[in-house]
Order: sequence, then structure tokens, then C-alpha cells
Amino acid sequence: MTRRKLLGAAAAAQLPQLARAAEWKPRLGILGPFTEPNVRFAKEEGFTNMILGATRRSTMDPTTLTDAQIDNVRHTLERSQMHVSALQASQDHIAADAGQRKKDNDYFVRLIELAGRLGIPYIGTASGKNMAKPFEQQVDDIVRVYTERYFPACQANKVRILWEPYPGGANIAINPAGFEALFKGFGDSPYVGLQYDPSHLVWQMMDPIQTARDFVDKIYDVHLKDTEVRWDVLRRVGINPIAKTQWWVYRLPGLGSVDWAAFFTVLQRAGYQGAMSLEHEDPLYGSPNRPGPDFSPEYATGFRMAHKYLRQYVPE
Repeated sequence: MTRRKLLGAAAAAQLPQLARAAEWKPRLGILGPFTEPNVRFAKEEGFTNMILGATRRSTMDPTTLTDAQIDNVRHTLERSQMHVSALQASQDHIAADAGQRKKDNDYFVRLIELAGRLGIPYIGTASGKNMAKPFEQQVDDIVRVYTERYFPACQANKVRILWEPYPGGANIAINPAGFEALFKGFGDSPYVGLQYDPSHLVWQMMDPIQTARDFVDKIYDVHLKDTEVRWDVLRRVGINPIAKTQWWVYRLPGLGSVDWAAFFTVLQRAGYQGAMSLEHEDPLYGSPNRPGPDFSPEYATGFRMAHKYLRQYVPE
């Protein structure tokens, strides 16, 4: 057999394998408060996932929800066949004040238990932060608090804690340096990972695509949000403007600086099959002043616009 025939036969042998490749179909969803109208909207618009806000005084506050209300949440989600990938609650897990820390830790344990009752696998949050201590000691405190307070509840309820790289809160999990230090501190713990949001890397002047590529094995949930960098403003006032001039703004996907084709390629190549949910903070469509907790018409239009854009990348 000639070399050409050998190569042709080898190529042909690969065709059945390629034909059997599974279609990339992650769950596409939205982030927002739990209300029956919001769940109904998500279902009617073709979304298959939600992330539910669960901070104090929200509709998913575990310290105020009754058993009957929890049952209603479960039944509402089941009727709509709506999957929930995560509860969302950012707080300071290593607050310097001992009383505040205990209050926050107690609340978070209740949240883990609520997620377990509802079969929700993840809680998106900040890592915790205490600027009065050196970085390495902050990592040690986070590891100790999580291990002592949270992981027993995570194990009992089959819940994993995910860090969103939001730089504006009590969070050191905001960049590759923070990710590396925390994952090293936690070793092979199955109870921590990333809730990746590329928009936060953009306004920190980092590469959200390369960062996703470097940590893709730790990404278990995704926020779909964009950031527009106003370069005309930035070049005039710099990254720390005296008058606090806004040189960046959150946008819906496609209206900012994220290369979504490249980002989705990273996830697809890695075989990511988790959820990806729109986090709508775009002032062009009613954020951040939505009256809530039900989505206003203007705010809902933002979700629709983003859904139209994402259809070119994410199969229905």
C-alpha cells in the first residue's frame, strides 16, 4: 500500500469518531431574585438555568424562609423544569470583627444547608478578605474558616463553594495570583472552585481568555457579563481618576470588550457542560435601578437582547 493510501485510510478511520462527537450544549441561564414571575420569564424565553440571589433580606434568605416557602420554591422550579446551578451570596468570610465573622459564617452554613435541600450544587461568593493582615495569612484564615465551618456542611449537602473574581468586595480570588494561592492552600479539596466571570478580568486589565484557559479545570459555573472600556476617557483620566470618572462600565455580552468566540472556544475544547448565566448589570437596559424583585420590562428586554446575541455561540 502506498503512503498516500495509508494516510487516506488513517484519515477515514477518524471520521466515525468525529461524527460521534457530542454537540456542545451547556445550560444557558440568567441570574436574578427568585420570584414565580422571574422563573416563568426564564422558561418562556428559552433559558434552562438560573442563579438565584441569596444575600440577606433577599427572597432566598435562609434565615427567614419557612418550610412552606422552600417547598414552593422547589415546586415552582420543578413545574418550569428550571435547573438552578447556584445560589449567589457574597460576604466577608474572614471579617476582622469576631462577632461579624461569626454572624457571616453562621449565615453561610445555613445557605449551604438550603442549597442542599433544593439540590443546588454550588454557591457563588467572594473568598473573604482582611487587609489588616498579610496576603499569606489571609489565605491561611480562609482555609481554616472554610475547613472548620463550611466543609462539613458541604459534605453533608453535596455543595461546592465557588469564587467569583469580583475585585470590589471582600475577595482575594480576583486574579491568577489569588486563584493559585487559594487552590494551593486548599490542596485537592473537592469543595472549592471558580464561578468564572470574564468581565471582572477586563477592567483589571488582565486577559480573561488566557486566565480561563489556565484555570478551566476549576471552572464549575459561569457568569456571562461584558465590560466596555472607555479608552477615550481612560487615556484622559487614568485608572484612578481624581473625580472618580467612570472609564469602564458593565455591559451585556457583545456590547463590551470580551472576545466571546475565544472564550466559548476555551470552554468547548475543555468539554465544559455546566451552566452559563447572564448577569445583567447593563445601564442601557434598566440596571442597576430595577425596582425588583420581579424583572421590569426594560430589564427583561436586556436579557432578551443578550439571548439573541448568544444564540450564535450556544446551541438551543
